Amino acid sequence: MFTLETHVLLSLIIPLLGAIGIALTSSVPNIRETVTLVTSVLLCLNVFSLLPGIMNGAEPAVLLAEIVPDIGLALKVEPLGMTFAAVASSLWIINSIYSIGYMRGNNEPRQTGFYICFAIAIAATMGVAFSGNLLTLFVFYEVLTLSTYPLVTHKKNADALKGGRIYLGILIGTSIGLFLPAIIWTWTLAGTVNFVKGGILEGHASAGVTGVLLFLFMYGIGKAALMPIHRWLPAAMVAPTPVSALLHAVAVVKAGVFAVLKVVIYIFGIDFLTTTGAAEWLTWVAAYTLIAASVVALTKDNLKARLAYSTISQLAYVVLGASMATSMAVAGGALQIVMHAFGKITLFFCAGAIYTAVHKTEISDMRGLGRQMPVTFIAFLIGSLSIIGLPPLGGSWSKFYLMLGAAEADEIYLMIVLLVSSLLNIAYLLPIVARGFFYPPLGQSDEPVPVGYEKSDFSWRNIQEAPLFCVLPPVLTALACVVLFFLADPIVRLIEPILTP
Repeated sequence: MFTLETHVLLSLIIPLLGAIGIALTSSVPNIRETVTLVTSVLLCLNVFSLLPGIMNGAEPAVLLAEIVPDIGLALKVEPLGMTFAAVASSLWIINSIYSIGYMRGNNEPRQTGFYICFAIAIAATMGVAFSGNLLTLFVFYEVLTLSTYPLVTHKKNADALKGGRIYLGILIGTSIGLFLPAIIWTWTLAGTVNFVKGGILEGHASAGVTGVLLFLFMYGIGKAALMPIHRWLPAAMVAPTPVSALLHAVAVVKAGVFAVLKVVIYIFGIDFLTTTGAAEWLTWVAAYTLIAASVVALTKDNLKARLAYSTISQLAYVVLGASMATSMAVAGGALQIVMHAFGKITLFFCAGAIYTAVHKTEISDMRGLGRQMPVTFIAFLIGSLSIIGLPPLGGSWSKFYLMLGAAEADEIYLMIVLLVSSLLNIAYLLPIVARGFFYPPLGQSDEPVPVGYEKSDFSWRNIQEAPLFCVLPPVLTALACVVLFFLADPIVRLIEPILTP
């Protein structure tokens, strides 16, 4: 029987071995994709084998390499990282199924390279989740950026290459220019870069220094997509939809907001930030990003572009929870990582299914498609309602805890911001579903179908869903949005140790 430390190492080794297996079987697509699926299942089983130990208070640690005395590449599993790893490994299975349907359904080129880079990106995600110090987090954060660049530029056309340059330029620029100096400065102040419960900066940094250092971290972690360094995210939408799902739900942006929470909890400390008031500016930036990105989403007719700006807004919920620095707000931020992952991946899966079935990308062209693709649009509706925060869907819990956090911090204006944001979510998501189900198809009428409209204009067209492997994944993730509503308590109990002094 493997020890917990062995399972931690296997979380990196399994996807890397999978990448090698994919390369070796590149000439036989069926075997290559079987290797992808088997690897994703093995990784998920391995990650979940850690869960009982973590629930019982264990924190297995592994030193990969010592760079200088007392500083090295080190892995350590704690509740927040366990939560992130569980989400990423679970969704990799579903995303792998979807990738097979999408890549084959659209006859995408360079499929072997796609699956290899995907596996390496998941290995990097596991490294981010289980990082034991800032150096390890930084290294795997960079590997994740570099391994996803070929996925963003997969199509190799002018738009893909331009989007890739923006993606790589912003993420590498912010991490080298801001994140790395913040790590070095932290080490000079505290004498360590280890993640320690309660933080390591108290007694080593003044309120002013803490505020500047927080700025370097928050904008150095560019994957969190705080405005104005959010442009890489819409630019990356030139990638195939499975990559968009990876960026928005499985790995990249979640690695960003996870890193934000980890730095706030284990480097600054919730109590220290509250005492110094150093995070007050971040609260305003997060609130602005939350609202502004939603307003921009309203203006986008391209479905993936609208979902991209939705993601920017939804990520700001996590940053807002971190900046309020209360136990309820941080719990809401952690829950948002989980709930948003399943809700948003559902929406991107549906966008890809629509493209695969009818090659439509603009929302204005999707009139009547709900009657043509009812399963896809129902899944989209469920994912949307979870993003909005409507019970009984998982997304309602993260919004509820964030509201409690705002009340706990006595920030009434933030409660108003959260309410306005939910209304904006309704405004940019539900009309897509309404257009699909309640508008007649293009060419029949330019007006919505009112109550009592002629049935001949509201008749259902022939069902034309995407291939099974493109439809089954959004159905599964939509069902997960419902199931997660009833699993909020176990998730909160898992992360509870990080919320208490």
